Amino acid sequence: MDKNSVYRPNIIGAGEVGSAISVEMDRESIHQTNSLFWDTKGNDILGATSLPYYGAFVSEEKCQLFGDVSGKKMLEIGCGTGHSLQYQGERNASELWALDISEQQIEKAKQHLTDCGLSAQFICSPMEEECGIPVDYFDFVYSVYAIGWTTDLEGTFGRIASYLKQDGVFIFSWSHPIHKCVAAENDSLAFKKCYFDESWYSVSLEEGTLTLSDRKLSTYVNALSKARFVIEQMIEQSDEDIIQSRGDNNDFAQKAKMLPVTFVIKARKL
Repeated sequence: MDKNSVYRPNIIGAGEVGSAISVEMDRESIHQTNSLFWDTKGNDILGATSLPYYGAFVSEEKCQLFGDVSGKKMLEIGCGTGHSLQYQGERNASELWALDISEQQIEKAKQHLTDCGLSAQFICSPMEEECGIPVDYFDFVYSVYAIGWTTDLEGTFGRIASYLKQDGVFIFSWSHPIHKCVAAENDSLAFKKCYFDESWYSVSLEEGTLTLSDRKLSTYVNALSKARFVIEQMIEQSDEDIIQSRGDNNDFAQKAKMLPVTFVIKARKL
């Protein structure tokens, strides 16, 4: 193993990888790596997470974070294949906007919405950058398992705050940082990574490569505060009913019963 390799369990979702290579934080390089990953192998390797699910074993149907979205203007950060946009469109949102770093993901989302008789405004850009999204415009900005890809968390939250109307709501989910540190091993759980390590790393998965940083929960909370958001609700407990309904009894499901694998935050712009 390379001297710069470190063991990183559970990079995202339920899958575990053996090792990751520590890398310097170079924004342009990371954007190129991750956009290529999602243009080519992303869905095949990691699958897609979309509403009504926020991630493993957490659902909007149970949490009810959005409430009634009829007539609301909505922006999704990291739209993927468009299934979350479909969910909001079918709940009578008045406008759907979407941002994604991958041209291929946007093309898939456009086709999916067309097949569903829906439409959205799409923008291909990293979430950190100025890209022409209107300011003080949206009632909701949301992101399902995409915010963690940003190379500039504070800057991204600041941009999201600018897109929202006063009292607008930001809802996002991501893999829980504790989940990233703990691996299932011989019917037990073992820490494999330091919770406080936020360094950047690259991982090769099949024929694709992705680059990430595992941020502490406090990093997300403090970045929200700096962007003048107030947190209204946080979800981190797996829904036992979802686990049982799927008949899951694998290591990942057992792990989800003992520690959080997904977190969701609902915050309001001051």
